Formats: sequence, C-alpha cells, structure tokens
Amino acid sequence: MSLPRDIRAFLSHYHGQADDPQASDNLLFYQNRLRCQPDDCLISEIHESWRKDYNQLEYNHGYIQWLFPIRENGMNFEAQALQPHEVAAMKEDSDVIERIKTSYELMLDFYGMCLLNFETGLIGRSEGYRARYRNFLQAPHNNLRVTRILKCLSEMGLEHLNSGFLLHVLNEQSEHKQLNTSLLRDSMDRWWANCLRNKADREWIGLTIKKARNGEIFSREKYEASLQRRKESGSLAEPQLECTDA
Repeated sequence: MSLPRDIRAFLSHYHGQADDPQASDNLLFYQNRLRCQPDDCLISEIHESWRKDYNQLEYNHGYIQWLFPIRENGMNFEAQALQPHEVAAMKEDSDVIERIKTSYELMLDFYGMCLLNFETGLIGRSEGYRARYRNFLQAPHNNLRVTRILKCLSEMGLEHLNSGFLLHVLNEQSEHKQLNTSLLRDSMDRWWANCLRNKADREWIGLTIKKARNGEIFSREKYEASLQRRKESGSLAEPQLECTDA
C-alpha cells in the first residue's frame, strides 16, 4: 500500500518547501513571548490551566496547531506552519524542548497515558485510563492530532518518543485488546508508524506491527526491552548472531 501524500512529504523533509525567515510565531510562542490565537494564551498558561481539562482539550480545535507545529498548514488559520529556521532555534533552546515535553505529557494524559521515562520514551497507563481510552476511540479526530504530534516530535529531535508511543499502543492492542478498533489501527499502520524518519526504526516497527496483526503477541516485556535496547545500542532491533566456522 502506497504511503499517504503527507507522509511522503514528511519523510522527504518537505523537499522544495522554502523557509520564510519573517515567520517566527511558533518560536515566539514556545519562548513564552507570544499568545496563541484564537485562545489568547501563553504556552505557560496552557500548561498550568488545561491539564486534565478534558472538555477543553477535546472540543477546542485551535490549540493543537500551536502546541505541535509542523511544516504543514492546519485548520486554524491563525496558526503558522513551522519554518526550518524555527526548528533550528527551537531544538537549541532547552526551555523550548522542556515545554514541548510538557505539551506531550499534557496530551498523553488526555489520551489515558503517562510518560514514564523521557530518555527511552516508555509510556504507561494513567490513572483513570479506561475513560480516556474510551474517548480516544469515540473521537477519531484525535487520530489526526496524534499524526501531528508525532511529526512535531520528530522535527524537534525527539523522535525516540514516537517509538515509545507506537509500541505502547501496539502492546495495548496485542496483549490487552485495548485501543483496537479498525479505524485506529488504520491510522496507526498507515500514518503513525511512518512518522519516523529513522529508516531502521520505521522498518523494525512496521515489521513488529505486521507480526502483531498476524497474531504474534507483542508483550509489555518486549515493549520495555526494545526501548532499553535502543537506549543502550542505538537500535530497536535485537542484534543478529554472527555465524562462525567451527
């Protein structure tokens, strides 16, 4: 099956798309110097006031483009597409990266998850996850939000978090039959699993998903081991044993 057009653009690093050096709204917002629109909030105010405000996070459709800017335009015409010069500046600003991490944790909680280890990307269930998982399945526009979140994390040099998210969802589907509707699986298999510019990680996760779809159990033990392996060796895949002559 061919990749969706937006995924092909993402994997090509948006080849041919020019930078606009005058456009810096995303950088300024994440530096806490510009209010997002139409909500008129600083990033610090969203982080302080919106956590666990699930109605706000569900029914407000303007904030997600600000919290997770990508190189594509969204439905909020008061938000700006991410520019390459912003990416470079944001990745070098430790305060910005910490705020992106907090934005990710805000949305994970909304989806019924929590970040257990930032270094590996390991995720667990949050308190009250059942209601949040149910909402996730009943509101499929969140599938589009997840695609945006994963693309943004990749842009910001935090792509290891994508693997943690994807493999957590796969474990829930495979071992616990959670988050397992056909619509969510389609979003995961065609979009989310391809929001990885690291080809080796993308191929390994794609193969692991295929095995799970064919009935092989992707256990919590396998999930945690794969992330730890990547932390230690730089690869999700198990090392291949070398054959030697006797």
